[in-house]
Order: sequence, then C-alpha cells, then structure tokens
Amino acid sequence: MAPLLRLRPLSGGEDESALVHTGLEPNIGSAHFPAPDPTQEGSQHDAVLLSDALRMALRRGAGPFRCFGNISVEPRTYQLVPLLMALRLDPVRLLIADDVGIGKTIEAALIARELHDRGEIQRITVLCPPHLVEQWVRELNDRFHLSAVAVTASSAARLERGLPVGDSIFQAHSITVVSLDYIKSDRHRHDFIRACPGIRHR
Repeated sequence: MAPLLRLRPLSGGEDESALVHTGLEPNIGSAHFPAPDPTQEGSQHDAVLLSDALRMALRRGAGPFRCFGNISVEPRTYQLVPLLMALRLDPVRLLIADDVGIGKTIEAALIARELHDRGEIQRITVLCPPHLVEQWVRELNDRFHLSAVAVTASSAARLERGLPVGDSIFQAHSITVVSLDYIKSDRHRHDFIRACPGIRHR
C-alpha cells in the first residue's frame, strides 16, 4: 500500500477528497463484498429501497466525524456542539451542563467514541453515582459499541480475581464505568490515580 492515499467519499465530489498517510492511519484496509446470492432475489421495490438507504448512509458517513459508523444512535444537531468544541481543545477539558433530558450522556459518549476512533485515546473511564453505573454501561455498549465494564464495590472483587499481582482493574479493562462510592476509599482512589486512563496530547 502506498504511504499516501487520496480518498474521496463515494457520494462526494473531487473537492471533498483528502490525503491520508498510512503511517498515521494504520487501520485503513481494502473493503471486500460477497457476490450477490441468486437465491435471495427480491423485487424492484426492495432494490429501490436498498439503493436509497445506501445513498443516505453514505451521505451521512461522509461528514467530518469518524465515530458515526460505530454508533447506534442518531444524534440531534445540538448534541454535536460539545463534540465540535472538544475537538478544538488540547487537552480536552469540557464541562457539559445542559438541562435534564437534553442528552448529556450521548454528548459525552460521542466525544469519547470520536477520540477513540481517531486514536487520541485508548482507555476510557466514566465516574458516576452508583445508581447511574448500569445505565452508562448499557449506553456505551448498546449505542456506542464500547465494551464497558462496571466497577463497583460488589463487582470489584470479581474483576480483580485472576489478575496478576500488582495489576489494576483499570489496566486490565480499557473501558470502565466506576461508582463514586467505590472510588471514595483511599486504597481505591490511589489505585485509580496510579493506573487511570491517560490522554495522548495532539
């Protein structure tokens, strides 16, 4: 593969092309699609629906965000504002203080997923009240396809079982949702500070 690739979205024009250096973007590969199966022949109506759906998906995926191909949620326009703000910060430090029900979880998870897909971060931890731990785990797993592990007073012993001596839960699991009640104790807090996810500066 050549070190420089000139890429253009399937649904875009020449003015939307971009140069990509394969040394900086190592996850680029060739796409292969299986040949059509004659036994699954459909109607003309089905073919038109599929064609329209693919065109719409390509237009949506041709935007500036890499995470859109890895999420199962359709963000509202205003929920992209914190993401745009975060991408302009180095390091990323952002307080999201929207009203209840606006979608702060989605806004925060969008930022995490985008930074993860850009290679800016490899490990993620969410600190939240105990009653929100399972909700965060579900959101990250189901909507953002990030395999999150709940770290609470009741789950910590199970997660630590079998770990090499000296290793931390936060080293063994790259994406964690941690209860504030668990992290309050000095021992757990010090372990978290020692092994918590770090951010690679751009």
